Amino acid sequence: MIEKHVSWWLPICYYIGIIIIGLGLIQYIPAVTSVIYAEWDIFFDFLISSSITLLVGGSMVLLGRRYHEQRMNWGDGMVVTAGSWFLGMLISALPYYLSGNYNSYLDCTFDVMSGLTTTGLTLIRDLDHVSNGINMWRHLLTFVGGQGMVVLALTFLVKGTSGAYKMYVGEGKDEHLMPNAISTARYIWLISLIYLCLGTVTLWIAGIIAGLSVDRAFLHGLWIFMSAWSTGGFAPMSQSILYYHSSIYEIATMIFLTIGSFNFALHYAVLTGKREELRRDIEIISFTVTLTTLTIITTLGLKQSGSYADAMSLFRKGFYQLISAHTTTGFMTIYAKQFYCEWGDIALFAITVAMLFGGNACSTAGGFKGLRIGIIFNAFKNDIKQMVLPESTVSVQKIHHIKDVILEDKMVRSAFLIVTAYIATFAFGTLIGMLSGYPFGMAAFESASATGNVGLSIGLTSASMPAVLKVTYIIILWVGRLEFMSVLALGLYVARRVKKDV
Repeated sequence: MIEKHVSWWLPICYYIGIIIIGLGLIQYIPAVTSVIYAEWDIFFDFLISSSITLLVGGSMVLLGRRYHEQRMNWGDGMVVTAGSWFLGMLISALPYYLSGNYNSYLDCTFDVMSGLTTTGLTLIRDLDHVSNGINMWRHLLTFVGGQGMVVLALTFLVKGTSGAYKMYVGEGKDEHLMPNAISTARYIWLISLIYLCLGTVTLWIAGIIAGLSVDRAFLHGLWIFMSAWSTGGFAPMSQSILYYHSSIYEIATMIFLTIGSFNFALHYAVLTGKREELRRDIEIISFTVTLTTLTIITTLGLKQSGSYADAMSLFRKGFYQLISAHTTTGFMTIYAKQFYCEWGDIALFAITVAMLFGGNACSTAGGFKGLRIGIIFNAFKNDIKQMVLPESTVSVQKIHHIKDVILEDKMVRSAFLIVTAYIATFAFGTLIGMLSGYPFGMAAFESASATGNVGLSIGLTSASMPAVLKVTYIIILWVGRLEFMSVLALGLYVARRVKKDV
C-alpha cells in the first residue's frame, strides 16, 4: 500500500534531483571566479551553497533511482519542469543570501527567478560594488535559464529517458532539431556556446575601446553577452548599458539580443544553409511588422514629448529601449525614471505593447511570441476571406514556420488561449501594483515587464516595494516563462494524484 502511495512521485523526484545537481555543479564556476579575484568570503559562500545543493539533488536521485525508468506521461513531465524551477529558485538563492547583498531571503528568491526566467528585474543592493563571484552567478543563472534548466540536464546529465521530450516541452519548447529531445537539447547548447565565444570576444574588444581594463572588459563582455543572448537584461552595473557610454557596445548588444530572440530552429536552419528562412518564416515577418509599427508609434510619441531632438538620440535612447523591450531583453540606455518623466503616454504605450508581444517561440525570449501573433492574424484574415467566398468553397490556410504548416483550428485555439492567459496575467499584475499604492501607468509598465519576462523598469521594482508585490511578480515570472501549462499541471496533477492515492 505504501509502495502504491509513493511510487508516482519517485520518478519525478529522480529527475528533479538531476536538475538540482546541475545547478549545484555550475556553482563551481563563480566559486573559481571568486578564487581568481581573492574573494574568499564569497568563495566559501559558494562552497557551502553548492554542497547543500548537491546534497539535496543527490538525495532526491537516490530516492527515485529505482523508479526512474518508469514511463513518464505528460503530467509527470510538466511536474518535473515546474517543480525543478521552483525548487531550483529556492536552492539557487543560497549564495545571494550568504553574500549579504540582499535585504531578505525573499529578495534573493526574486532575483533568482528573475535570472532563470531571463527577466532582469533586480532587488540587489549596491550593484556597482558587488563581487565578481556573485555577478558571475547572476549571469550564469540568466544564461542557463535562457536555454532552460531541463535542457541543461538533458544535455550534460541524462543519457536517455522516454520522458525527455515531455520535460522538454514543459519548458516552453517544442522544436525538433534532431531525432530526439536529448539530441536537440545538446544542439541548442552547442549553438549557444558557439555564440558565447563569438559574442564574448566582440564585447571584450568593445569594452576595451570603451575604456575598461583588459580583464574587466572580458568579464563584462562575457556577462553582457550571456544576458543579451538569453534576452535576460541583467548587467554588472546599475546603469545597465548606459554605463559604457559606447555606441559600439550598444550596436553590438542590439545585434546579439535580436538574434537571441530568434527561434533555435531558425538558427539551426540558417546554420545548415537554409538562409531563405530569414525572410519566409512567419515569426520573422510578424516580428518585422510589429517592430516597424511600434517604432513609428514610439518615434511619434517621443517627438511629441520633445524628449530627444536629433535622430541619433532617438536611435540610442528611443529605438534601443524599444528593441530591448520587443526582444524581452531589458537592457537600458536611460535611467528608469526617464520613462515616467520624459517619454509621454504614446511612447510608453508602444513600449508596453512591445514587452507583451515579445520575441519568437522556442527561443530565450518571453511574451506572446511572434508565432502566436502570426497565427492569430492569419486566422483572422482567413475568416474574413471565408465570409466573401461561396459557402461551398473549401479553403486550406497555410503558414510557413521552418516548413509549410496547415493552420488548424487546434493551433489557433492554442494561440488564443496562451495570449489570453498572458493578458489576464498582465491585468492581474497591474491590479496588484495599483492595490500596492502605485499609479496605473507605473503598475501597468512593470506588470508588462514581468509578464513578458523583459526586465525594463519604470522605477517601481526595488527592495522597498511591498512583499505581496514581490511574491506576485515571482509567480508571474514563473508562469510566464513556462507558458502557464507546466505550473498549472504542477498544482492540478499533484492534487489529483494525492487524492487518488489517499
